[in-house]
Amino acid sequence: MAMRSVLESLNQGLLRAFTAIPSVYLLGEDVLDPYGGAFKVTRGLSSAFPQRVLTTPISEAGITGLAAGMALRGLRPVVEVMFGDFITLIADQVLNHLAKFRWMYNEQVTVPVVIRTPMGGRRGYGPTHSQTLEKHFIGMPGLHVIAPAAIGDPGDLLYQAIHKTRDPLLFIENKLLYLLPLQSEEQADFTIETLPGADKPAWNGLPESTFPTPCYRLRVRGAPPATVTLAAYGYMAHIAQQAMLELALEHELFCELIVPTRLAPVAAGEIRASVARTQRLLVLEEGTRALGWGAEVLAQVAEAPGAGLRAAARLAALDLPVPASGALEALVLPGAPEVIAAALKLAEKQTLSI
Repeated sequence: MAMRSVLESLNQGLLRAFTAIPSVYLLGEDVLDPYGGAFKVTRGLSSAFPQRVLTTPISEAGITGLAAGMALRGLRPVVEVMFGDFITLIADQVLNHLAKFRWMYNEQVTVPVVIRTPMGGRRGYGPTHSQTLEKHFIGMPGLHVIAPAAIGDPGDLLYQAIHKTRDPLLFIENKLLYLLPLQSEEQADFTIETLPGADKPAWNGLPESTFPTPCYRLRVRGAPPATVTLAAYGYMAHIAQQAMLELALEHELFCELIVPTRLAPVAAGEIRASVARTQRLLVLEEGTRALGWGAEVLAQVAEAPGAGLRAAARLAALDLPVPASGALEALVLPGAPEVIAAALKLAEKQTLSI
């Protein structure tokens, strides 16, 4: 029996949400069958639920504003932004409207809008269709940011977000994840442990949106205790696994990888717990390095009392546009060779240096 892909899991998660929750609607560009969306995550929805899948004009801000109104009237709209690069066009609607209404109106309204978007490069799409921009949204109070990996069940994560969120939620789907098979605890090369997630997100007294956002810990199967913690999400977690195998087999350097699915509010508790064992932390992300998710994670770990952090580093994309040329794109975006080099360098350090 063939293993399900991330794409199939997400598609099934959407179908499950539409079947179970009559208030779920989908809005987006080119989402109707037979096309079924630019990356086919919505394929089959418009055939099964023709009245609840709405194809829209090319206006991301308009789509998101309409979804906000639908949510205020008790519906649970799901917005598809065709490419993650275009979330810049929804920033005003998210920051100044969706993320503030529950607070502004004293808990009398909720805005459960889920915004799905494919993100990332490595497909030669060029500077305006290859970016990783979620870091610009992670600091918005009142907004959840979620990113599945090819671990566990991304479709269930999406279903839970649609079903249970009370707040706007940005759901990041890296393009290269779509065709990857789902990993499970029976994966040959790695042991995979689902962590409970000690940190509970909340914003200044607002009741939190509670739904499962698993965090995973991966180790090379049969390896001795790790001496370096890697932290990554989305497709970078897949690249980190490639690097972990080579580090173990060729360099006898053993790592454990922490893969959160919740990016905002940033919760670094499981990463801190790993660092307490290894004392070294390498944070990986595909977005540009400056002021990113990795910087916030490192800050939270370093600020924690008794963290025991001896050495830390960030690895991310160069602070440049993403080129269309495959060779140049590989120079800008971090890959397994860069992860290996950074981990080896980090293992040699004896004192904290970020």
